[in-house]
Amino acid sequence: MNVIVANKYQSMLEELDVDVIKRLDGEFEVDELVRQFENFFFQRMILDITAIKNYKDIKNLQRLSISLDMDKVILLLDDSPDSTSSEYLSKLISMGIYNFTKNVEGIMYLYEHPNNYRDVAHIHQIDNDSPASSAGGERFSSGGGVRIIGVKNVTKQSGATTLIYMMKRQLEKNYDVRAIEVDKRDFPLFRDKDLISTSSNQVGGLLAKYSNSDVILVDLNDSTVAESLVHTVIYLIEPSTIKLNKMMMLGPKKLQELQGKKVILNQSLLGSKDVLDFEYESGLKVFYNIPPLDERERDILALNRFLVRLGFDRINVDDEESDKKRRILGLFNL
Repeated sequence: MNVIVANKYQSMLEELDVDVIKRLDGEFEVDELVRQFENFFFQRMILDITAIKNYKDIKNLQRLSISLDMDKVILLLDDSPDSTSSEYLSKLISMGIYNFTKNVEGIMYLYEHPNNYRDVAHIHQIDNDSPASSAGGERFSSGGGVRIIGVKNVTKQSGATTLIYMMKRQLEKNYDVRAIEVDKRDFPLFRDKDLISTSSNQVGGLLAKYSNSDVILVDLNDSTVAESLVHTVIYLIEPSTIKLNKMMMLGPKKLQELQGKKVILNQSLLGSKDVLDFEYESGLKVFYNIPPLDERERDILALNRFLVRLGFDRINVDDEESDKKRRILGLFNL
């Protein structure tokens, strides 16, 4: 269910075709909003920026971003030059606030297709802010040292091996990439000589050998040794009812152990509302939702978007779609 907080644009927000569990009308201090919603579960909050007292002072938005999950907030901007300037929007982005628009169409678009950093990067004026801090995640381009990413199935056969193969194939267009699997021999099935199978005893030596690469992808399987050697671990969950129930039968505390980690829904048929329901039921924050992919395809938009979300800034996404999105949000001329 959703929350609407409205002030100047009450009549506009009444047009929205969404389920509403709570609605506030008026002007509120940031502390009032935090008290109301800090421990209140909602799928999306549509927030009229004029409902925030002294919203032109960016520090008030900063206080809000510290206390609420801004990935779930869609900010409806007003038409004042102060709050729609590139400088103001850039400061929002630096705080991890990516979902803002000026019209109903934009709200409904963001409701189904939330922005990530790449979608708003054209507005961001970095100045002294590093992209890593602004995006709320890692940013990576070649020349910055090797980055070692481990991928681990949480539910059985969630697709880690195939996903690594597809990630390597896409990344190697722009980066020097190696891929290693530990304690299994599934890689030979892909008939790619650059996919390396090894054991837990030897993985440390291989990582050292290829330390001049830009990226090393590691299929961790059950190797605690390999997991301790990587920089980032991606945890894959296939969110089918059968696989989730099997996982819970084997380890009821499994989901608790994943809190605060990079959880990916892989081979997922869930829509954005279903993902929000999953987050509520599991207590986890989903880093990305990947639909079923065809490994025979050579350039997959969903995979490219996932790699961009991981911080690989040399991956191309569909520029035409980005232009269309900016028009919908009413921000095309910014």
